[in-house]
Amino acid sequence: MPRTKSKPKEHAPLLNGPVGEVMSLSEAAAYLRLPEAEVARLVHAQGLPGRLAGTEWRFLKAAVQHWLSCGSPTWETRKSAILEMAGKYKDDPDLEQIVEDAYRQRGRPITEDGSYKNFSS
Repeated sequence: MPRTKSKPKEHAPLLNGPVGEVMSLSEAAAYLRLPEAEVARLVHAQGLPGRLAGTEWRFLKAAVQHWLSCGSPTWETRKSAILEMAGKYKDDPDLEQIVEDAYRQRGRPITEDGSYKNFSS
């Protein structure tokens, strides 16, 4: 009877990345040697790179290492980044409609007279 080749074993996909590359909140806190609450605060206060996936935090180890090596941004660099972002949309032809739609959804007028048109004039 001839031998048939067996199928190669399929490996389960790595859903959370290689072990050690993606950290949970407790793992990131241990890595940074900080309490978990402080790590969560640093995400909002100092831009520690992390993602909230459902109800659980995930941190990419390389991104945390990069964040550590860069130091805290100064007020000047933050202001510059904010102004740069604001300027990106000044010539967007859809911006007026987007803003108008947002105000309508919130039930608020754009102008003092209660109108929505010509708010940029």
